Amino acid sequence: MAVAMAVAGCGGRATTHHKPGTSHQEATGSSGTLLSARDEGGHRLRELPAADAPTVRAVARPDSEGGWNVHLTVERFRFTPESTGGAALPGRGHARLLVDGRETGRLYGPWAYVPAGVRTLTVRLHADDHTVWAAAGTPVQTTVRLDGTPASSFPAPSSAAASTSAPATSAPSTPPSSVPASRRPTVPRPPDPGRTVTLTVTGTTVSPPPSRIELKKGDRLTLRVTSDRADTLHVHGYDRELPLSPGTPATLTLTADRTGLFEVETHESGLVLTQLVVR
Repeated sequence: MAVAMAVAGCGGRATTHHKPGTSHQEATGSSGTLLSARDEGGHRLRELPAADAPTVRAVARPDSEGGWNVHLTVERFRFTPESTGGAALPGRGHARLLVDGRETGRLYGPWAYVPAGVRTLTVRLHADDHTVWAAAGTPVQTTVRLDGTPASSFPAPSSAAASTSAPATSAPSTPPSSVPASRRPTVPRPPDPGRTVTLTVTGTTVSPPPSRIELKKGDRLTLRVTSDRADTLHVHGYDRELPLSPGTPATLTLTADRTGLFEVETHESGLVLTQLVVR
């Protein structure tokens, strides 16, 4: 029988800023023009003139423990986690991360971590009422291939800026079969993916039931969590957090580099999902 261990949350509950009985999108929709178009997650687009719309760029850098650290550069926009759920005000809101086309969580600041194995990451800007900022009918977003090379973004760079790029060049290549094995480049082995634990939160029930995960110091662990409500995962002792979106699997990877007993819980629902025992 599934048993949930409820404890006091480690942070206060977020508040919504609209009247009871109204949706986020109906709360204060006076900013921009609310379009009928929706993104993959069902969020309606909120149109702004191109001159007023925010912009976003992303650069991915390899992390020493595997995966990627992603840095965002935004213009005419600031992250406002304290007012999420409130009015749609120009230049305010949060970002949502889409990994290989699937939404995995929210971002309330300019940095994000993406685990190894991901091919593309899209960062999309949302208003505080969860609508998508848009211009010319297109969501304000950027996509990077995880070699750090921009794949696409909106708005796109001007043609004048694009023309300054150096043209690609090619050189004659030698067929690999004609190169001695001793002179062929060594392909680095991918990092050990470690252990993956999948957890599901439905109401106040955690599946599988909360237990202890035994790890050795230096082990890598990936937590894959799906919650039926918006929440934040927190790994005590490691100070790692992960935003959870309803029904969307989210992953957090860490290296167990300190010993002890550490609880993994959710902020909003105040549930202990599991405990890490590192020896």
